[in-house]
Amino acid sequence: MINNKIKIYGVPMSQAVRAVLWVLFNKKLSFDFVLTVPGSKEENGTRHPNYLSKFPNGTIPALEDIESKFFMAESHAIMSYLCNKYEWIDLYPKGHEERAKVDDFLHYHHRNIKEASLAYFAPMARPDLGLTEDVINMAKKLFKNGLNALETQWLNNNTFICGDNPTIADIAAYVEIGQLQKQFTNLFDFQPFPNVSRWLKDMTQVKGHDDVHLVLAELGDISQNPPVMEDLMGANIKGFKHIANKLANFDK
Repeated sequence: MINNKIKIYGVPMSQAVRAVLWVLFNKKLSFDFVLTVPGSKEENGTRHPNYLSKFPNGTIPALEDIESKFFMAESHAIMSYLCNKYEWIDLYPKGHEERAKVDDFLHYHHRNIKEASLAYFAPMARPDLGLTEDVINMAKKLFKNGLNALETQWLNNNTFICGDNPTIADIAAYVEIGQLQKQFTNLFDFQPFPNVSRWLKDMTQVKGHDDVHLVLAELGDISQNPPVMEDLMGANIKGFKHIANKLANFDK
């Protein structure tokens, strides 16, 4: 279904951007993907006045609903908005209690599972950020606490985080955890976590996974040699072009 009424701003390497893209690819809802560089003051950057006039927090992802002239940011909020707007109740259940379980995890996610990027990805991919050892170690502790909670609680009796079917809670978690897998950046050993490992494998079968994660396949194993900026840019461009090509053929 062609839909030129939605624009998504960001880069494929961003974990949060991938979550939003995955929801849209899963539902095969076409959109315009606007390549937007985080932190840049250039015309295509998040610190440019034109961007800030729409999205004051200056972050990615961001959504522009052209039809309603509505602007918003924050990946979890965007995913919820899309599911509400298009009634995708499989990804975001309609029942109050079922939806509350999804919201529960999405709120929990921020200072636990999301720490995967700060703990493992950023120190290798973005050493220019100058993260201190204390910050990295705290992020590792928080991430492992979250991973243990997934292993022993959420995924111990459920196929997916909130039940028998994947929701936006799973998508939000996977883009953080999944990026560390051997087939991508190879930055974490999940062997001691059998429930999480099984869930990771199940999530690769959720429609849209391969398309939005091609950027990580292009980046590859960075466990021994940190990528240079050209590597990150190259993977982003290839990921962006792949997504653009897929969007052009959504109706075919």
